[in-house]
Amino acid sequence: MQLKWLEDFVALAQTRSYTRAAELRHVTHPAFGRRIRALESWAGTPLLHDGRGPLALTPAGESLLETAQQTLRGLHGVREELQDVAGRQARSVSLATGRTLARTLVADWLVRLQPLLRDAELRVITRSLADTAQMLEQREVDFTLAYHHPALALRLDGRQFSHLTLASDRLLPVSRADARGHAQHGLGGSAPTPYLAYASTLALGRLVADHFAHHPQAPRLARRVECDSADAMHEYVLRGLGVAWLPESMVREDCRAGRMQVVGEGALAVDFEIRLYRPKQRLGELAESVWQAFSAR
Repeated sequence: MQLKWLEDFVALAQTRSYTRAAELRHVTHPAFGRRIRALESWAGTPLLHDGRGPLALTPAGESLLETAQQTLRGLHGVREELQDVAGRQARSVSLATGRTLARTLVADWLVRLQPLLRDAELRVITRSLADTAQMLEQREVDFTLAYHHPALALRLDGRQFSHLTLASDRLLPVSRADARGHAQHGLGGSAPTPYLAYASTLALGRLVADHFAHHPQAPRLARRVECDSADAMHEYVLRGLGVAWLPESMVREDCRAGRMQVVGEGALAVDFEIRLYRPKQRLGELAESVWQAFSAR
């Protein structure tokens, strides 16, 4: 059964004239008649009453007419939705990244890219580091923005994917500052320092754990909180609950305003890069423009 047979049948039922229906369907009268007979053959029962009077539908024809109209309305609706989705995709760029980067670097992007994006949309999807890489490999997103460090294994085939290093950042041990600007919690005292730890599922957590494992003078820490959100850890530090290693890009303003204080020696900081990854195959026009904008930095 072909969709055009249903469209023919609806046109015939509406006009009650083979001639007029054939004109509406832009086919010859004989060809239109053959298509109606093919539909009846598929149905296995007459759809039209024989006779020389006005064209009339059989009970089976009336039943099929209702079903055909519903089917065509549904298919036309689906087509409109698909065209709408295609239109949105042409005006959008998709990015998979972590929650912390979405809050910091991507927030800066959204301001800087406004002249380029105009009325387009940047779709930001937050996932774990492994998930963002998988989404890129499966072509579910245009770009992946991720941390890069030897302790983080982001396995993307260099033959299929390219990257740009967009920024450098570092994790700094920070504490709440008191009214005089002094850190509420220090490192290196006689007692262990209350420590706010990342969950091991977070890339930042793996960076800190690797750093402690290889640092010859790792501080004495007493774990007080474990959390899988850098944003939450930021708030815990402000509440004076302990020391956390937070991205400098996240705490810079707090340190300038005297709300937080960096503690410990500079060697306790953890340096890392932030990289933007993409497939080597050509992306959409808008995504390519975004890539070129960052390549020209």
